[in-house]
Amino acid sequence: MEKIRRKRSEASVFTGTMADVSFLLVIFFMITAAFSISKGIDFSFDEPPPVEQQLEAWEAIDILVQADGSMLVDGESLGMDELLPYVWTKLKQDAEKPVILRGEAQATYGAVIHVLDELRQSNDKMGFDIPNLAMPTFREQHDYSLSFSF
Repeated sequence: MEKIRRKRSEASVFTGTMADVSFLLVIFFMITAAFSISKGIDFSFDEPPPVEQQLEAWEAIDILVQADGSMLVDGESLGMDELLPYVWTKLKQDAEKPVILRGEAQATYGAVIHVLDELRQSNDKMGFDIPNLAMPTFREQHDYSLSFSF
């Protein structure tokens, strides 16, 4: 019995079609990326109604941190060591009085956080809590006509 010998070919991967497929994939992703940029996700949030709110000086304690790091508390310049005693005297009159901490646009975050830390340490330093501490956002300060009259 005679064996039939077959010619063995080396194993290889045909890459001609791979180049075509990869080229088509590149084109596909370029086109779909352009569509996704222009389309985006179509949703919107309802705008809250504008709130006209006038707070009188006796209704809240307003703390404004200025660009140079100084503070105006209810329109008067106070130092950091005078802040908690002033807030304490106001909260003795009305414990639910809101304390509003605002910063000017040019004020550093560090200066505002320093005042916030001082207010949050009121229980440790002077033995009283501030139940209503608020920090309005830039939008709340400017879009909704939140004004303080002193």
